[in-house]
Amino acid sequence: MVASANEDTLWDGGNACGKSYRVKCLSEGGGAAVQCREGETVTVKIVDICPSRCRNTIDLSREAFATIAVLDEGKILGEQRISVSLEE
Repeated sequence: MVASANEDTLWDGGNACGKSYRVKCLSEGGGAAVQCREGETVTVKIVDICPSRCRNTIDLSREAFATIAVLDEGKILGEQRISVSLEE
C-alpha cells in the first residue's frame, strides 16, 4: 500500500521516498471523530510528496486508510491521531 508524505514533516527533502512506515489510528478521549479499527496497523511505502493542501503528516491511499479506520469518515480528526513509525 502507498502513501504520500507532508513536505514539512515526514518528507525530509525526499529522504522518505521509498521507505516503509507502519501506521496506526489511535483513539484518545471520548467523542471520537473517526472510528478507528483498534489494534489494526498498515504498512505503507512513501511514493510521493503530499499536495500543498495536505495538512497532515501522511496522506494514505484509500485502501491503507480503510485498514486502520472506517473509510466513510475520510480523515482522522479531533482527539485522534495516527502513529507513524519507520519499518526497518
